[in-house]
Amino acid sequence: MQTTTTFRDWSRQYIGGQWKIGNSENTYLNKNPFDKSILVKMPLANLEDVNTAYQEAKAAQKKWQETSAYERSALLKKAAELLANKRDEIVGILVSETGSSFAKAQAEVDLSIADLTEFASLPIRMTTETVPSVVPGKENRIYRLPVGVVGVISPFNFPLYLSIRAIAPALAVGNGVVVKPDLQTFISGGLFIGKLFEEAGLPKGLLNIVVADIAEIGDAFVEHPVPKVISFTGSTAVGRHIAQLCAKNLKRVALELGGNNVMIVLDDADVEQAASAAVFGKFLHQGQICMSLNRIIVHRNLYDEFVKVFSEKVAGLRVGNPVDPNVFIGPIINQNQVDKIQQLIDQSIEQGANVVTRGNVTGTLMEPVILTDVTNDMAIAQNEIFGPVAAILPVSSEEEAIRIANDSDYGLSGSVFSGNLDHGINVALQIETGMIHVNDQSINCESIIPFGGEKSSGLGRYGGDWSLEEFTTLRWVSVQREPRPFPF
Repeated sequence: MQTTTTFRDWSRQYIGGQWKIGNSENTYLNKNPFDKSILVKMPLANLEDVNTAYQEAKAAQKKWQETSAYERSALLKKAAELLANKRDEIVGILVSETGSSFAKAQAEVDLSIADLTEFASLPIRMTTETVPSVVPGKENRIYRLPVGVVGVISPFNFPLYLSIRAIAPALAVGNGVVVKPDLQTFISGGLFIGKLFEEAGLPKGLLNIVVADIAEIGDAFVEHPVPKVISFTGSTAVGRHIAQLCAKNLKRVALELGGNNVMIVLDDADVEQAASAAVFGKFLHQGQICMSLNRIIVHRNLYDEFVKVFSEKVAGLRVGNPVDPNVFIGPIINQNQVDKIQQLIDQSIEQGANVVTRGNVTGTLMEPVILTDVTNDMAIAQNEIFGPVAAILPVSSEEEAIRIANDSDYGLSGSVFSGNLDHGINVALQIETGMIHVNDQSINCESIIPFGGEKSSGLGRYGGDWSLEEFTTLRWVSVQREPRPFPF
């Protein structure tokens, strides 16, 4: 598979509807994570660029808010159509820039098209409610309005989708948007989307993409006075910091953070089905997904059989250059992440984990690792791995499985396998998490479903009416239709 894009064309910021060279003296080399080849050299944005982007979004937003709901809806539908037509181009970018497998890249495009299509309905759903008043002759109206300008900070792992997930609903309901994509994936997570909406006919200035290094701009993107809502997807540590900044500046914040997701395999589960689901939920995109399985908790009655079937399935996964459509496991995003994963593995082995499989590591390419007899206090179970490492924990009872599942600061996604669906649902409802799936793996996403976590996995929800809530505000306007008597 070959990309249809010329990467050197992606070297300008998108600010105020113009493609501009960043004003920073610093540059960034965007590299293919598999072979380290340079895709493009990017002159970065500085504080001046960030300010300009926010001011442009603010200036363009008022007119956009007054635009017909049907016009805004049509524009998002056009963007979805264009994305479908550009599928080969963006799949090529995702493979080269993010190390995505062909299957993962295709799924990411599908999810993005689905979100654009779903959020095209939001303008029509911004209804005004009229309610009675206790005051004679008064009418109460409750208007749903855009917040103004939204700042979006998106991650490297699903950059296209996790940017569109916030950009599309924010624009649909009448906001201006400024996006700071992850440096490592600024094309698929930012510039490509800017170009997409430009071709769809979005008015200039409404969507701005600033490619900047946090070391240079610091907290300015969050603390700038223009944005009223900050949407962040990324690590819990950074999310906590952003939440503190937003609280200090009285901004609203939507956070989708890390996960330490479990699959619980109960003693009546179908081992074959559970193992198949676990392989997908663990190793899709090398485990670099916030919803990836981090801990696989298996009842001892099935433990040996599960480990055997799971290991056989993992042995069949192809590892290598993701330009090969048959490759399922491609590179880790950078060498620092590889080193971190290796340290967690080594530490867990020292703590008593047994190695069933530990493949070779060549640069950023890691072959699958399977650790058994893991306990919940081991490093591999306590930390979000974000790599192709399966930690399998044995338990002696359902109660122990639930206790271990909840013994985590995180609560994003999860999975329960049981031969009795009603019983599986009962167990699922006892897990402290925002999302959980019975007889399926943990990586699920649908445009009309509330997506988000509990505890240290985030605040707020994305998707459907929940995105409408995140990116709008309510205003009470009362209308006194008859003169109201006053005591003076």
